[in-house]
Amino acid sequence: MEQIKNEKTFFHVFPTLKVEEEFKVLFADVEVKKITTNSGRDFLHVHLKSHHLIPKKKIWQMEQRIKEQLFGTSSVKLQILEEYELSELYTPETVMEEYKESLILELKEISVLAANMFSQAEVNYEEGNVVRLELLDTIVSEGRKEEIMNLLDNVFRNRFHMNVDIRVTYKENEGQGSREYDEQRIQQEINAIFERRAKQRGEYEERKSAVEAKKKSSESGSSSSGEKKAETSGKTSSGNAAASGGKKEFKKKEFRKKDYVRPVKIGDDPNLIYGKNFEDEPIKLEQVVSEMGEITIHGKIINFDTREIRNEKTIIIFAVTDFTDTITIKMFARNDQLPEILGDLKKGAFVKIKGVTTIDKFDGELTIGSITGIKKIGDFTVSRQDLNPTKRVELHCHTKMSDMDGVSEVTDIVRRAHDWGHPAIAITDHGVAQAFPVANHYIETLDKDDPFKVLYGVEGYVVDDLTEIAVNAKDQTLDDTYIVFDIETTGFSSIRDRIIEIGAVKVENGQIVDKFSTFVNPERPIPFEITNLTSITDEMVLDAPTIEVVLPQFLEFIGEGALVAHNAGFDVGFIEQNCRVLGLEQEFTAVDTVALARVLLPTLSKYKLNLVAKALGISLENHHRAVDDAGATAEIFVKFVEMLKDQHIMNLKEMNKFGDRNVNAIRKMPTHHIILIAQNDIGRYNLYQLITASHMTYYARRPRIPKSLINEHREGIIIGSACEAGELYRAVLEKQSSQQIARLADFYDYYEIQPIGNDMFMLEDEKTPNINTEEDLRNVNREIVELGEKFGKPVVATCDVHFLDPEDEVYRRIIMAGKGFKDADNQAPLFLRTTDEMLEEFAYLGSAKAREVVIENPQKIARMVEKISPVNPNKCPPVIADSDQELRDICYRKAHEMYGEDLPVQVSSRLEKELNSIISNGYAVMYIIAQKLVWKSNADGYLVGSRGSVGSSFVATMSGITEVNPLSPHYYCEKCHYSDFESEEVRAFAGGCGYDMPDRNCPVCGEKLVKAGFDIPFETFLGFKGDKEPDIDLNFSGDYQAKAHKYTEVLFGEGHTFKAGTIGTLADKTAYGFVKNYYEERGQRKRGCEIERITEGCTGIRRSTGQHPGGIVVLPHGHSINEFTPVQHPANDMECGITTTHFDYHSIDHNLLKLDILGHDDPTMIRTLEDYITSDAMENEYNEEHPFVATEIPLDDKKVIELFHGTEILGIKPEDIDGCKLGCLGIPEFGTDFVIQMVQDTKPQTLSDLIRISGLSHGTNVWLGNAQELVKSGKATISTAICTRDDIMIYLINKGVESALAFTIMESVRKGKGLKPEWEEAMKAQDVPDWYIWSCKKISYMFPKAHAAAYVMMAYRIAYCKINYPLAYYGAYFGIRADAFSYAIMCQGKDKLNYYMKDYKKRSDTLTKKEQDVMKDMKIVQEMYARGLEFMPIDIYRAKAKMFQIIDGKLMPSLASIEGMGDKAAEAVEEASKDGPYLSLDDFRQRTKVSKTVIDLMAELGLFGNLPQSNQLSLFDFS
Repeated sequence: MEQIKNEKTFFHVFPTLKVEEEFKVLFADVEVKKITTNSGRDFLHVHLKSHHLIPKKKIWQMEQRIKEQLFGTSSVKLQILEEYELSELYTPETVMEEYKESLILELKEISVLAANMFSQAEVNYEEGNVVRLELLDTIVSEGRKEEIMNLLDNVFRNRFHMNVDIRVTYKENEGQGSREYDEQRIQQEINAIFERRAKQRGEYEERKSAVEAKKKSSESGSSSSGEKKAETSGKTSSGNAAASGGKKEFKKKEFRKKDYVRPVKIGDDPNLIYGKNFEDEPIKLEQVVSEMGEITIHGKIINFDTREIRNEKTIIIFAVTDFTDTITIKMFARNDQLPEILGDLKKGAFVKIKGVTTIDKFDGELTIGSITGIKKIGDFTVSRQDLNPTKRVELHCHTKMSDMDGVSEVTDIVRRAHDWGHPAIAITDHGVAQAFPVANHYIETLDKDDPFKVLYGVEGYVVDDLTEIAVNAKDQTLDDTYIVFDIETTGFSSIRDRIIEIGAVKVENGQIVDKFSTFVNPERPIPFEITNLTSITDEMVLDAPTIEVVLPQFLEFIGEGALVAHNAGFDVGFIEQNCRVLGLEQEFTAVDTVALARVLLPTLSKYKLNLVAKALGISLENHHRAVDDAGATAEIFVKFVEMLKDQHIMNLKEMNKFGDRNVNAIRKMPTHHIILIAQNDIGRYNLYQLITASHMTYYARRPRIPKSLINEHREGIIIGSACEAGELYRAVLEKQSSQQIARLADFYDYYEIQPIGNDMFMLEDEKTPNINTEEDLRNVNREIVELGEKFGKPVVATCDVHFLDPEDEVYRRIIMAGKGFKDADNQAPLFLRTTDEMLEEFAYLGSAKAREVVIENPQKIARMVEKISPVNPNKCPPVIADSDQELRDICYRKAHEMYGEDLPVQVSSRLEKELNSIISNGYAVMYIIAQKLVWKSNADGYLVGSRGSVGSSFVATMSGITEVNPLSPHYYCEKCHYSDFESEEVRAFAGGCGYDMPDRNCPVCGEKLVKAGFDIPFETFLGFKGDKEPDIDLNFSGDYQAKAHKYTEVLFGEGHTFKAGTIGTLADKTAYGFVKNYYEERGQRKRGCEIERITEGCTGIRRSTGQHPGGIVVLPHGHSINEFTPVQHPANDMECGITTTHFDYHSIDHNLLKLDILGHDDPTMIRTLEDYITSDAMENEYNEEHPFVATEIPLDDKKVIELFHGTEILGIKPEDIDGCKLGCLGIPEFGTDFVIQMVQDTKPQTLSDLIRISGLSHGTNVWLGNAQELVKSGKATISTAICTRDDIMIYLINKGVESALAFTIMESVRKGKGLKPEWEEAMKAQDVPDWYIWSCKKISYMFPKAHAAAYVMMAYRIAYCKINYPLAYYGAYFGIRADAFSYAIMCQGKDKLNYYMKDYKKRSDTLTKKEQDVMKDMKIVQEMYARGLEFMPIDIYRAKAKMFQIIDGKLMPSLASIEGMGDKAAEAVEEASKDGPYLSLDDFRQRTKVSKTVIDLMAELGLFGNLPQSNQLSLFDFS
């Protein structure tokens, strides 16, 4: 044995070692006495000497780091042998107390049994260094006693140099004998075990007997044993053919006959789906990692797809999972065999499959092909059941609405509780209530007399603001005597830990007049981390007086003064506790400078003593020494007193009032978890008020609820103490004083305990030094149970559910890893447990108590809660006085204005029918609101387009909400009010559009007749019974949308309109990225189908909240929004002035009116065109006195239709514009390649045809693979094919189908739900052709005709301007609709544009999304150039930020069209240019703040002319 090094400090010996900070601190002053090895150098012993304790776990971790970093993969065994030289304060008792966890760890290395025995042993200490262990008297005790004694003797003697006499005695194991068992529970457990086993055995025997029977029939029948062998062996059938004994032989060429078709299955097993029967045992998919030949697997089909290929065959692709992994199966089948195969082979089925593993040549993934057999099997997954006759209730449950934390759908959780027979379940997401409506949807599907209920609650973030700044404040003024003090202690618990130093100063009239300072002997060792923090060592306190001596002296120093401390609760808590122990009755007034700082220094983010001192310019040396900290705190207090006096606060009571519910203080204070459950409707309203306040007022990183606010809104709310993050659990854990625990315990209605597995992280957590063993966790729960008994409050056991089943932890693990949690892989078992699982978990409390906390108390809480709906169930539309009569008056006024005093019967009957339906169903107010909004927009110069089916309503037309007139095509005279609805000529246009009728003059007065009517039935909007929920959606100009939103406030009053809230959840792509990254970071390769399976469990988890782009929710007067939903800021942005509904707006749109006030480009385009054409920049007949009005554009202009036939109307040829055969590029609805092709196929001749094309283009599976085929084959034309949803109803009614059924069929088809067999029969009975029925069944979504008509009217006007006012059209298009207009690419002339277009076309397959947008805009620019129009260079002094200008017959682009120039920068340039010429490029940059990159590009484009680089003048400028 040789010695290598002499004594040195640890990091001198290992200077290159890289370790975490805690190891640096722990080993900094540790001495290395020697390092020993042998001649072979295959082991290394490092001998350490330390003056402080080092946990054994840290020693082992350090061994590992030295081994990894210094010896790598070599086989050197390294061991650290530590010994301690500790202060006199260390006795066998203190060593055992602080070092017990290390001893348990070392014993585990010898024997787990010995370690468990030692951890449960009772330890007593006697004089003469006697340590007596009292072990449980069990069979193994005697055998393990020596191991325990030997280790303890060795450690005390050699490591601590203490002579300790270790003695062992035994005590009887009382637990088993005295435990009271619940007979019913035991019997139920036994029954359940037998039932489960019998079930498993029964299924196994059944399967076994079926196999046996099959074997016997096979052996006794014609088949030989050789054939059976071929079926059951793992080899391929071809490999067995040669050895098939007496099997009938087939010649090879017989197999090749073209007329031979292999049957789908061979054999009579009813479970066989495909191929031959087989009985092989499946292997786990996690074992299938490479090509393994033929294998058998089983699993659940999780996705399924079929693709038709050549030769009348189909490839079937599906993914199968056995929940250890997933694999893709690929097989081929003849089309005529598909129905037989697909009958049982479908998503959700459990199957057993035999096939060959192969690497797929398309995606390189391992798949199974060459399938020889597929069988149906039962669900082999073990689904947990709750078999206890008396069920528990879960009172703490998180769903996917708990921000990136819960991973189960609320519906699944509630369904599981219901299926298990639980009487109720609580939903308690973190701070939010957004899962409530979905939970309620499930309840609504149950029978009305089903007693199951959801308890609606939240796990809130509570802030204890009930502790005043000055506790026990009397009549003290700010000039009275104050004792500002600080203490240092051995830890955080006033009960368990001791004071080691007291420092104090006396302040009178704002002056420091006296000081007090002393060490205190704690009569126990000072922990290393405390010495490290305070620099106070055992040696420094050894000769100091004890607390029994010091405390009376300190109380004398205090006298009648009030105490002041930084975080006074801690310091005063220690003094009070020590007073109680010594029997010194004392009540203190105590001022907390932390609480004061939160109120007086609101800009600070943290309020540690050194930070507050720094903010006030106060010096703090020797921080964490009592006397210095007390001095600094005194100076802080004096400054705070001055600040308070400045605000006219002169005494402590006024100070407390000043600090009451201070918003800034609450946002900075620590939070704890709390459970709040609504007991009834009053409670629900109060709960929503708390959620609203927590999001709107007190939000800071999380929604905070002040305790004082809870007290105000406590009625109807049951309050629980929550999990380990609750303040009651923390108080027990930290061993706070009994007074403090009593104060907290009194606040709660019930206390919560959880399985110790939930809190196992504390064993590793440095912040919980009191928790070192599982027994410590059980003891905390026991203490909470005792508190329940002491205060008469129920204690409930909860799971803190974050996922439904144990295996679902993978989803939370991946989400937490994606959020950066280092311990993501150590998931606590936060699943929903059965009653028996929970009884077993809490058996350590004794059977009766376990039953009480698991079953009886949770049921008691559940019974206290009424069955309520989370949203006010009543419909509450806003009230506008006399809206019914006002709507009737507006409509009739307009009708008489158009059609005369004697209204045509078609007008009056439609108006009456609609008005009666609208008014009787209470919808008049909606119409009036929409009318007021539209009229206001029109008055401000902006058209409004209607969306959806509101244009089906003639009342909407007459009240000015929509331009679409839904009456049948007709003529009317504006002068004499003649009208024609019935002539043969007019009726020929039924189902079409009035604008397509020929021009006619009035037969009465000779005036030109007005053509109108789109023939749209009202029933599309409100149904035949007028009871369909109407939805009035309006397209306002994007420029006007904000004003329209603001106007709703004017209509309904401030505080009565809210933005419709949305919930942003984890999308598929993001979740896929989380899953993929998780496995890649851990070096695990997963198949794509397995990543997709896990991704599915991670999607839909709440990430954020937002606002609907146009949705406004209206609250009627006399109601509070909290009756329906809490409210918040979108994405909890406290700087944002917008308030949104907390619930997704879909959850409340049946109760409150939602207005869709959307922003759209078309009305903005129209307004811009009107401005351009009216302006002086264009030479025409229009001016400000006689402006151009878009609504006066004729909708039967023949030139416009020509745009859809060719390019001649624009004066150009297709070859001028890259071969595009039509002139409708850039026209809304008709400008995309897809619709241009559709227009070419359908050759529209009328406005009606354009409306039908719009309907086709907006539908899903309406044109492609449907109408397109029918038009090509000649079975239908653009006029007869189904194009809009209204077509179906009108066509079927005309065919003789009953009108209500026609409406029902239309509603089903438009939503993609197809046709029921009885509907098909009814259609066939009325001679509806087969192609029409076929077309209905293909449709997935359909557009309403009214919506298409409104869009096309806008598009028609824009098209008119494109033909007649091209400069105005291109200016408006580029300024409003162009997504990627580039001055550098598009405004440098035709040749440069063509160069770029050729380049983009070459790369058409690889263009980015932005480049695709550039290409789209280049086509419009090319068309503009072809029409002989030009751009003029940008003049930086005249150019507008976003608007193109018409100057001298040319277009000047906007500043924003310069690449890289954002809208804000462009606006800055426009503003800066008003201040006169720029002196230089530097001056331009200084004044506009435009980036250097953009300035360089502008210079390159010549936009600065001769502007110099800088303002400095050169001498040469004067020469």
